[in-house]
Amino acid sequence: MKRRDFFKWVGLGAAGVGLGGATVWARRERKRPNVVVIVSDDQGYADVGFQDRRRQVRTPAIDRLAASGICMTHGYASAYVCAPTRAGLLTGRYQQRFGFYRAPDSRVGLPRTERTIADLLKQAGYATGCFGKWHLGLEPAYHPLRRGFDEFYGFLGHGAHDYFDLTHKPDQAHNAIYRNDKIIDDTGYLTDNLGREACAFIERHQDGPFFLYLPFNAVHWPLQAPEEDIRAFDTGDRERDILMGMLVRMDAAVGRVLDTLKETGVYENTLVFYFSDNGGALKNRSNNQPLRDYKHSCYEGGVRVPFCVSWPAELTAGVCHEPVISLDIMLTICAAVGIELPGDRVYDGRNMLPILRGRKGPALHERLFWDGNDDHWAVREGKWKLVWSKQGALELYDLSEDIGEQSDVAAQHREIVERLEQHYRRWRGEMAPPMGGRQPKGKPPAKKTRKRPV
Repeated sequence: MKRRDFFKWVGLGAAGVGLGGATVWARRERKRPNVVVIVSDDQGYADVGFQDRRRQVRTPAIDRLAASGICMTHGYASAYVCAPTRAGLLTGRYQQRFGFYRAPDSRVGLPRTERTIADLLKQAGYATGCFGKWHLGLEPAYHPLRRGFDEFYGFLGHGAHDYFDLTHKPDQAHNAIYRNDKIIDDTGYLTDNLGREACAFIERHQDGPFFLYLPFNAVHWPLQAPEEDIRAFDTGDRERDILMGMLVRMDAAVGRVLDTLKETGVYENTLVFYFSDNGGALKNRSNNQPLRDYKHSCYEGGVRVPFCVSWPAELTAGVCHEPVISLDIMLTICAAVGIELPGDRVYDGRNMLPILRGRKGPALHERLFWDGNDDHWAVREGKWKLVWSKQGALELYDLSEDIGEQSDVAAQHREIVERLEQHYRRWRGEMAPPMGGRQPKGKPPAKKTRKRPV
């Protein structure tokens, strides 16, 4: 596929899937794949080379991963902030099912009743390692080593970790650097260190199978990068230059991981996912073009993210326009590995392998939902997206014609508005109350009114 053809996806609807020819599934017995899940933090939709129409961003390693795999042009995070997306990612379930709506819920932790993908893979004989930002509980019972991971290097708290100061502060235990369950002092640049630890894990477990979870805190604020990387850019905005430097360092870490997979001979049979935990943040000078808004928003700029999947032994490189969500990653891994999901709970993710192999047919998801429990929610069905805004209005957008959500067509399609609103109401009724005890400020508007709820 020529590069210019790739960008034709902008503004397209959800119906098409172009993979440049579906991969024929190997009939012979094959070793179980290794699995790598790489998560960036607050990365802008256009802040990756393969989606940067301004040709400003330099991410050759991530671009190489995308070129070797399948770019999901309608790829979504399950939340518009960090921690809820991570909770949904590791469980394959809408995080609202267990009351995890907001970033502060991470202080409570991912409920112990939830089984993570690491739990399932470890039980299936995989070595499991987490290297980076945890953000799913501060207390020992919620530590990665008690949620299915054999190894951990990183920190437990939120993303605002200093990138250069890696020494322990007694009053900031949530930001201490851990090696497994011990607090350590370290040196260097944090993004580099996460790449270093991930590569060492691959080398230790190259005989496999292994599961590597690499949740970067880059490019989350604070804006900090080595000066030599900052000087390589001159955008006219010093803070934007710093963000570009942070992306360079994260991309280099991704490149080292990919190189290590190749050097150890396991690259071809490694299933790799890459996506951002939510849309780019305005605070860190992200570029979400052509999408509307930023992190903390249910508009596309808050939830639609860079998203690609690579498995060279099994998937032909290409582009997929089917809407997918980060919840799908767990279900796809289980299908690839041959793990049967526990039957005692609802899973909201879907196995992406059929569409990644070029299957045409019904949509993978009838609808996708977002809800942060703060009078801001959305539902997508096919090309339609309904948004309940903080301004107290129901807005409807046709994403096939209006990727930037600039033309509200709710007045012209009242029946669609009412149908999607009812789907949202039913979905929300299945979800658990907020674990933090914080109730929403209001309820969705009644059917026949469009004023702010009371």
